[in-house]
Amino acid sequence: MSTEIKVPVLPESVSDATIATWHKKPGDAVKRDENLVDLETDKVVLEVPSPVDGVLKEIKFDSGATVTSEQVLAIVEAGAAAPAEHTPAPAASPAEAKKQEADTRPVQPKAEAANPASKSSKSSKSSKGDELPPGARFTAAKEGIDPGQVEGTGRRGAVTKEDIVNYARSGGVGKAGGPRPEERVPMTRMRARIAERLMESKNSTAMLTSFNEVNLGKVMAMRKELGESFQKEHGIKLGFMSFFAKAAANALLKYPLVNASVDGKDIVYHGYADISIAVSTDKGLVTPVLRNVERMGFADVEKGIDGFARAAREGGLKLEDLQGGTFTITNGGTFGSLMSTPIINPPQSAILGMHTIKERAIVENGQVIAAPMMYIALSYDHRIIDGKDAVLFLVDIKNQLENPHRMLLGM
Repeated sequence: MSTEIKVPVLPESVSDATIATWHKKPGDAVKRDENLVDLETDKVVLEVPSPVDGVLKEIKFDSGATVTSEQVLAIVEAGAAAPAEHTPAPAASPAEAKKQEADTRPVQPKAEAANPASKSSKSSKSSKGDELPPGARFTAAKEGIDPGQVEGTGRRGAVTKEDIVNYARSGGVGKAGGPRPEERVPMTRMRARIAERLMESKNSTAMLTSFNEVNLGKVMAMRKELGESFQKEHGIKLGFMSFFAKAAANALLKYPLVNASVDGKDIVYHGYADISIAVSTDKGLVTPVLRNVERMGFADVEKGIDGFARAAREGGLKLEDLQGGTFTITNGGTFGSLMSTPIINPPQSAILGMHTIKERAIVENGQVIAAPMMYIALSYDHRIIDGKDAVLFLVDIKNQLENPHRMLLGM
């Protein structure tokens, strides 16, 4: 019995999808729930599994084709068995294999006989350093460069000091005479959409960024003191992101303009904190949404973030996970970023950037101490958010993180 494999029903916001990768070819055996093909939309990659055991009989569209909801992608012959593969000839015994190898090995002349120039070529290359001008020889030795790898521009192709310097500055490319490979590949659909949205954000918002710094000493002390019991109680580690998400949710309720969005000539205020958490994947940055963070506990936030991260890595994010969101948090500190200006995620009006934690000297109560410090950044749409509101919002987050017990009291 033949079974049609169709494109899943796509939501209204996604008109079509692109076939990214076929994991099977016609004639291959397939199992029920085994992924046959990846479909890439503007937001996520969808897996299309086989509903039955059988054989992939026919593929309707090749990779790269654009398809729409419920189009037939392939035909699976349910219950069929894959054709038997050709049975290889029995392997020869070790003695026979050795004899066959000896019989079929071509006779090789000596290297010097096959290429009389090879000896002189090696000799020329090895003596090239001896032929260098003193300045070039000294520079080559200082930079640890083999002159034989450098293409000379001097008289009769001689390698000059300038050739050695240019070779060192270019990292071994340029006039080195070595290969300079290039590869041109089209953007994936998701990467192209990310680029489009970034340009949309840049061109449609009056973006400005404010900075502050946070002493995370008390947060780190709380994690050290309560982390083990928190994990035993909730089955999840107590990370930094839950502190930032809860601090942001509390601050968003105090400064509703930061949580608002522009719709034409209207300002839409949101009485809830649906926070998009930026997650990096091999295919690009995605921003799944934690909804109603103002009502969530730390464990709920940590479990939500962990679930999104795992789904992003495994390609299991759903389109509804990425829709909505009133504010975004992104953590460049994961990759070591000390400071950056994050780009607003439209139609939102602000985004909070976290960065790496560095121990720095600060003055506290008149004493110079070392403290774990983080720079935080708020990029915001200046059309509706004034600098005062942005700064006060950042200061509020700073105060909460430097006094984490305030978050437990909703202060």
